[in-house]
Amino acid sequence: MQLQGQVAVITGGTRGIGFGIARAFAAEGAKVVMGGRSEDKGKQALDELDAGDGAAFQRCDVRVREQVEDLVDFAARTYGRLDIMVNNAGGSDGFALVHELGDEAWDNALALNLNATFWGTRRALRHMVAASHGRIINISSVEGKQATKAAVSHYITNKHAINGFTKAVAFEYGPMGITSNAICPGAVETDLMKDAGPVAAEAQGITYEQFLDGYAQESMIKKLNTVEQVAAMAVLLAGENGAGITGTLVNVDGGTAAW
Repeated sequence: MQLQGQVAVITGGTRGIGFGIARAFAAEGAKVVMGGRSEDKGKQALDELDAGDGAAFQRCDVRVREQVEDLVDFAARTYGRLDIMVNNAGGSDGFALVHELGDEAWDNALALNLNATFWGTRRALRHMVAASHGRIINISSVEGKQATKAAVSHYITNKHAINGFTKAVAFEYGPMGITSNAICPGAVETDLMKDAGPVAAEAQGITYEQFLDGYAQESMIKKLNTVEQVAAMAVLLAGENGAGITGTLVNVDGGTAAW
């Protein structure tokens, strides 16, 4: 098992990509702590994971700094260490062109994405520095490398910023045995996509099906990626085989952004 005895925190870990990573980590021997806003979804995730004492859930709204910090500390306190921090929670709402984009939507995207990633990373590093070991994995997006979608400038801006932050952390903490990488998925039809996609599609004047197919056709493989593919990359970056990989923005996008 690649992650035997390791302890991981995953924000937004109860569904979609976050839960896929939690499941993959647990299968590789890690103890996982999932954060999420819904107690019901947390219980459901724990039941589905069926990892016994090897998994835990704590309610966490990543837009609230204290809750992010409490989640990280809860993991370290519960399992006695912290090895892996996965900043997965993110998203946006209020889709509009820039001249019509509201302050509330902009601020919410900033809180959900860049701020949450910063708060989670900062707190995790305080544990990792003392241990001279750690893995920071940020779930970014292919749109953090380009800007090819209308009405989501707030989301695109945050993902670009997360990519820069990922590299800065890698540079500062590499000598301390800590790696920092971002995974940049292409379109994956998660629950979040099913919730937000139709609204984004409407803002672009297209159907949800056209919205999804547009992503698929942009890729070299002409289909969407899967949660399992993203989770497999997270396992690599989290384990010993990923010890020499840091400061990278790893695409899992079917060749949508081939650079």
